[in-house]
Amino acid sequence: MLPKIIRFSPRFYGAAFFLMKLIPARFIIDEAIRSGQLTPGRSTVVETSSGTFGLALAMVCRLKGLRFHMVTDPVVDATLRRRIRDLGGTVDIVSGPALDGPGGVQQARLDRLAAVIANTEGAFCPSQYDNPKNPGAYALLAEQLLTALGPIDCLVGPVGSGGSMCGTARSLRTIVPELRAIGVDTHHSVLFGHEDGKRMVRGLGNSLLPANLDHTVFDEVHWVDSRTSFWATRQLHREHALYMGPTSGPSYLVADWWARHHPDSTIVALLPDEGYRYQETVYNDDWLAENGLTPGPHVESPVAVDAPWDAVVPWASFSWARRTFDEVMAGRPRKEPG
Repeated sequence: MLPKIIRFSPRFYGAAFFLMKLIPARFIIDEAIRSGQLTPGRSTVVETSSGTFGLALAMVCRLKGLRFHMVTDPVVDATLRRRIRDLGGTVDIVSGPALDGPGGVQQARLDRLAAVIANTEGAFCPSQYDNPKNPGAYALLAEQLLTALGPIDCLVGPVGSGGSMCGTARSLRTIVPELRAIGVDTHHSVLFGHEDGKRMVRGLGNSLLPANLDHTVFDEVHWVDSRTSFWATRQLHREHALYMGPTSGPSYLVADWWARHHPDSTIVALLPDEGYRYQETVYNDDWLAENGLTPGPHVESPVAVDAPWDAVVPWASFSWARRTFDEVMAGRPRKEPG
């Protein structure tokens, strides 16, 4: 469950997971069993996911004797659907006009989730987006990093639900209060102030603001587009033989840049999952070409922007400075009507 610690350079490390979401999945399910909210052999776990949290829950539920029902959307990959079903889970794919409404596909999934819970006796929802046990579970990871590496100067990681980065950074700061936390997002994600839109990197970004995303944790935010993210993921494999998923690439890219500019600081990049689910996409040159994602000239460093809404280049950075979302967004230009 805990990651392998990979040393990229003298003080630059990666936390390479088989499946990072097993940490909160197991923690939340174990707590629910202990508290009597779940009864093995009788209860059903119901959650919305399009990726690794759903897989982690399916694995834990199978081992704990619980039923699992995953609400997802049409772009969920066939490999994940097969794995969830092989583990005894139900895959429930939303469709229809609600996908185009406010909040997009993720709101449609939440609406279906509420309906399933209301109609399932003994249903339990882990609620990865707003359950504080999600970030709380990552105290275990912080303990591992501190034991293995000692004080850490900078933590870099992708942001989706907010659980891993917020939970790990907060736990690390109980020992190292000056720790720098750098969140990695992608374009067309609302997490740090972009307009919602189509995103190709599964597991990175969001169409809704999760309650577990504590913006005041972050010193800096980077937006990395799909083409650059996929290039970095393949580069991580080429250079370090790490066959990781597509959220690991941009995390490594940003951390490597920061490490080169701060050689005397200890930095850790979170690399959330392995790449075997993505053999037909990220690791498939034909798929990249068909989707207009064939890598162009490599971007060596981010463009520093003055506001999130200016982050339109392939790789942009912004000093979030541990502010709230409302504080940062207060200066956003108003849209002209019509």
